[in-house]
Amino acid sequence: MTSTEAVVSAVLSSRKYQAIAPDLIEAIAGVELGKGRSFKEAVKATKNQLHQSAAVYQSGRMDYDRWLNELAVAWPNETERQPLLRHLMAAHTSTNERLPFLDDFYTRIFAHLPPIHSVLDIACGLNPLALSRMPLAPDATYRAVDIFSDQIAFLNSFLKLAGVNGRAETRNVLTDCPSEPVDLALILKTIPCLEQMEKDAGARILAQVPARYLVISFPSRSLGGRQKGMAATYAARFEELTKGWGWQSIRLDFANELVFVVDRGAV
Repeated sequence: MTSTEAVVSAVLSSRKYQAIAPDLIEAIAGVELGKGRSFKEAVKATKNQLHQSAAVYQSGRMDYDRWLNELAVAWPNETERQPLLRHLMAAHTSTNERLPFLDDFYTRIFAHLPPIHSVLDIACGLNPLALSRMPLAPDATYRAVDIFSDQIAFLNSFLKLAGVNGRAETRNVLTDCPSEPVDLALILKTIPCLEQMEKDAGARILAQVPARYLVISFPSRSLGGRQKGMAATYAARFEELTKGWGWQSIRLDFANELVFVVDRGAV
């Protein structure tokens, strides 16, 4: 077993990280070992990176089996289904922060888009649970990708239960970005997390995603609720990332999220 394999094995042995895509762990471990870190230091640094970029957004144990059972019972009844979906979305920080303005969020975004027949949700978290709030075309397909295999299994079961024409996949988009063309790509509060792992990740993702329209968002408050000039910082980052492309964009401001609806033209 190589040093990198040993670090990956050690990280995967931790319950907190055991469902993360191994190729992402391998990539981070390789970088940390390349810094001359010892095995123990590399394991610690890799776990820290995974925590800061991904695991920190999951609040406690994600009890997917129980959630599916609850959804199956509640699904026939709209008055039970919607409160349950909101309750489950609260388990992931990204969607939890959006709950106070969830309906307004997608209404405002889709007001600037044509009929959308296909969606790619990158680093989706639990955002697919908000599908009923997205005014998609009746024949729309939905593809979601993230790095947690247990979450992806849950989402595939959810999509089947909801009768959605879609699928979820475990993918490290830094090295394996989907290439199938879609109308719309959702890249919600994702770029800052990717850029914690690779500085040029945001630019590469935007160049690779095969979508005519993009919805790109950034947090405008920290996880602790402080603003700290984040909206201005990320607005400048967005301008930097999209400079020279000739894309048309519309800015939308929400309570804790800065959104850009982008028309890239023909792709």
